[in-house]
Amino acid sequence: MLGEGIVKGLAETAKNFFGSYVSKDKLTTVQFPEERLPQAEAARNFPFLVYDGDDWQAGMRCVACQICEKECPPKCIFIEKSKDKKPDYLGKPQFYPAVFNIDVSVCMSCQICVEVCPFDAIEMDTAFELSTDNRFGGLLWPKAELAKPNDYFRKIHPVGAAEVDERLNEAKIKAEAKAKAAAEVKPAAPLPQSNSGTNAAS
Repeated sequence: MLGEGIVKGLAETAKNFFGSYVSKDKLTTVQFPEERLPQAEAARNFPFLVYDGDDWQAGMRCVACQICEKECPPKCIFIEKSKDKKPDYLGKPQFYPAVFNIDVSVCMSCQICVEVCPFDAIEMDTAFELSTDNRFGGLLWPKAELAKPNDYFRKIHPVGAAEVDERLNEAKIKAEAKAKAAAEVKPAAPLPQSNSGTNAAS
């Protein structure tokens, strides 16, 4: 029948339109910003740096390996590696980023930085209300602005954060077991010196 598809489409539209007055399932809009839809687990916007513990500087996972900077397609990440090492939240000396900036006006939210990071130090945020009247300085985020606690990561990406926590805990247990085994190994006792040479001389 000629125009059958148009008729079906209009009928579906009318069904949803009038149904929205009697059923919340048909209502596809919310009164934003008073009402907000929950963010999906896979939602992503711009990257942020994850830190453990209470001190963001001591607990930052990033060791300034600069892999994300090299792999970033639009080159929006700028890192300067520290000259010295500082103890992380576990007390292990690590390099750290003296400077870590992300230009979010250039970032295309591709998530490649997250995929290549070997330390699970950078993740994707879901925040999207980020408008500013400063198109230069306001969109160049330093590490102090990028740093967010692991609890925040667990809140916005619970499944992904649980996987990362499990992986890091396993690595921590292995490292502690290795250190304990190395500490328990006692140095071999020195061999007694032979007196045969002394006896022969006498």
